[in-house]
Amino acid sequence: MTENLFLVIFIVVIAFLLFLDLGILHKKDHIVTFKESATWTAVWVTLSLLFFLFIRLHGDVVVDVHDKEHFVEQNKLYEHDVPYDDALSWDENIKHYKNQLSLEYLTGYLIELSLSIDNVFVMIMIFLSFGVAKEYYHRVLFYGILGAIVLRFIFIFAAGALIQRFHWLLLVFGAFLIYSGIKMFIDRNKTESIDVENHPVVKFLAKRNLSTSSFDGHNFFTKVDGRWLCTPLFVVLMIIEFSDIIFAFDSIPAIFSVTHDPHIVFFSNIFAILGLRSMFFMLESIMDKFAYLRIGLSVLLTFIGVKMFLPYAGIEIGIVPSLVAIVSILSISILASVLFPPKKVEG
Repeated sequence: MTENLFLVIFIVVIAFLLFLDLGILHKKDHIVTFKESATWTAVWVTLSLLFFLFIRLHGDVVVDVHDKEHFVEQNKLYEHDVPYDDALSWDENIKHYKNQLSLEYLTGYLIELSLSIDNVFVMIMIFLSFGVAKEYYHRVLFYGILGAIVLRFIFIFAAGALIQRFHWLLLVFGAFLIYSGIKMFIDRNKTESIDVENHPVVKFLAKRNLSTSSFDGHNFFTKVDGRWLCTPLFVVLMIIEFSDIIFAFDSIPAIFSVTHDPHIVFFSNIFAILGLRSMFFMLESIMDKFAYLRIGLSVLLTFIGVKMFLPYAGIEIGIVPSLVAIVSILSISILASVLFPPKKVEG
């Protein structure tokens, strides 16, 4: 089985799961409870970990490595840092290769998932600014995920192709991540807001008389005086897609810091954003409890950016130390938020 064929099968399976989600399990609009969101979050996390196990056991199928020639070719192409050792048997070599792939996937998944948490702040703000009823949150996020999958696919494989041709782009990605990390730290206490009337998407649609200011249930379009117009719910969907594009400029280069294989980047990315939708409802009511999370994420972005420069200085940080560092940074920021919450200023 070629890696492209496996990619097609993966996309078909994900599409089926999404159809099952909206078409059957969430056919009726309702407010997603904490218990329901926690259950679905557990489901998606479990599926993500099962995929990690699948790569661990059958990674040679995922990337189409079935002999020494393909092994050496793939390792050189994507810089997996698992050189073929003639002193070892084929089974031992391929085992090391699959272990490396699975760790790259898991590290990429954790990076995307952790950085996605910050995006939850933005989505909550968008929903509240436009006054979207909570029972429609799931529908908007569902279609937002569909758009994100298409955009991520294009972005990831285009970036992968460019990196293979212009390796110096990793330095550009690294510099951008360092800048993003520093900016996030500086703005960590800044209260973000959305100017609904002056948002570019709102102004673009309103100027061309393509939208209405009235909601029409869960519909994205409604007929007014014989014309089909966008409802505010569609505007919210477009703004969420727009914010995801901006967010992807941080998260996707960050994953390319641990693997140059666009297939692994795509798999880890998709599982993370699928889990984010369920996690959104779980985190919605407790986001204010993680006061130091943004500091942790800013450190994480800066660490990943610096890591992308180090190979040019002759310093390599392996996949296991990277994974340990990422988990440690996140764990410390979350534990600090719980154990040492900032004191509330009395007004």
